[in-house]
Amino acid sequence: MLYTPATLPRLQYVISFVESIIGQQITITTDKEQFIQAKSIKINYSDSKICEDEYHIIPHTLLFQKTIEPVEITVAECRNNPCFFVNQNDHHGFDVFAAIFYLITRYEEYLPHQKDVFGRYAHTNSLAYQNNFLTIPLVNLWISDLIISLSKLATYDSRLTTSFSFLPTYDIDIAYAYNHQQMIKNIGGFFKDLVKGDIEKVIERANVYSGTKQDPFDTYRWLDALHKQHQLAPIYFFLLAKKKGIYDKNISPASTAMKQLVQKHSARYQVGIHPSWQSGDKELLVKEEIDSIKKITANDCNKSRQHYIRLTLPETYRTLIKNGITDDYSMGYGSINGFRASVASPFYWYDLEKEKTTNLLIYPFCFMEANSFFEQHLSAEEAGRELQYYYDIVKQVDGQLITIFHNHFLTEQPQWKPWREMYAAFLSENF
Repeated sequence: MLYTPATLPRLQYVISFVESIIGQQITITTDKEQFIQAKSIKINYSDSKICEDEYHIIPHTLLFQKTIEPVEITVAECRNNPCFFVNQNDHHGFDVFAAIFYLITRYEEYLPHQKDVFGRYAHTNSLAYQNNFLTIPLVNLWISDLIISLSKLATYDSRLTTSFSFLPTYDIDIAYAYNHQQMIKNIGGFFKDLVKGDIEKVIERANVYSGTKQDPFDTYRWLDALHKQHQLAPIYFFLLAKKKGIYDKNISPASTAMKQLVQKHSARYQVGIHPSWQSGDKELLVKEEIDSIKKITANDCNKSRQHYIRLTLPETYRTLIKNGITDDYSMGYGSINGFRASVASPFYWYDLEKEKTTNLLIYPFCFMEANSFFEQHLSAEEAGRELQYYYDIVKQVDGQLITIFHNHFLTEQPQWKPWREMYAAFLSENF
């Protein structure tokens, strides 16, 4: 049981999230007498002590506010982990509930901040990056520590009811390198490679055009074999922009090849929409692209991940909700690997401006191979060690490891073959 002077939406949201991790209900009461008489473990979430057999956490004001404004935060080391909203006058040492709320609602992203070169929230703004805890699922660690502390008060099972899981996901930004592309693009590409003297590319193109070699980006059967071997259930996100753009380069969703590719995967796996870069500026395109995948698969579409992780709060999530999306997989950075919301478990999005818990379930990812390569400038071998680290740390907290790979990173082309081998080795070693 948890006592609080007032049950406001922010506190109810956090407690509901904690319940989803520990698998047990936490009754909230504003009745002191009921709290005193309770036989269960008691958390006193108020300024003053109430009884001897309680676990006292002095609250920060954040969960009792109804506005969004800058919060003064000093990160310290306590209870063997980074923490903030510190108060040494209670049993816990910091307001774990307010701290969880601040991180998983992405409170800081509603405040004035610097954008990156793509107009996204720059990871360098974040509390996690600036205080060196971006690479750990801090919220999961806090919850584990909290229930261990509570277990010392009475007979209480401190084991989490959640268990580790792995979800491989794939973004299909460019389905094929040469096949099914517009004729003018193929001809232009051929002469461009020729002028550059890239003979390997010229030969590769010629072999694919003649049908003597498979398109290098057609890695789908190889992935099918991996999934079958390791008993994995992936999700594929398809970019279905009607018109090509600077960042939207997939083949047309109206083409037979793309329809067949999406249909083939939807028959075997879960699939979702990968809203185009253009849709970030034109909301109507989100609906158009969702309608497109629904028409191709003859099924509803409720899963989404933003192309280039182009995520702006609260606008992006409101648009997705408006268009029937219930599960989003964009919570991570497109500029660095790590835990954007400091958590390795799904959580419902809380709309801070409306002070309301929504039905949009957020699935955070922590590793994308494109970040390792383009942003962190790692070799395939170094990225493999990074991926293994995230596997180990997420497994430690019984969280969910979600990774992102792209079909065009997993080819047998000389540049990408080490990445293909790294991914296969990671799966073989762990599953």
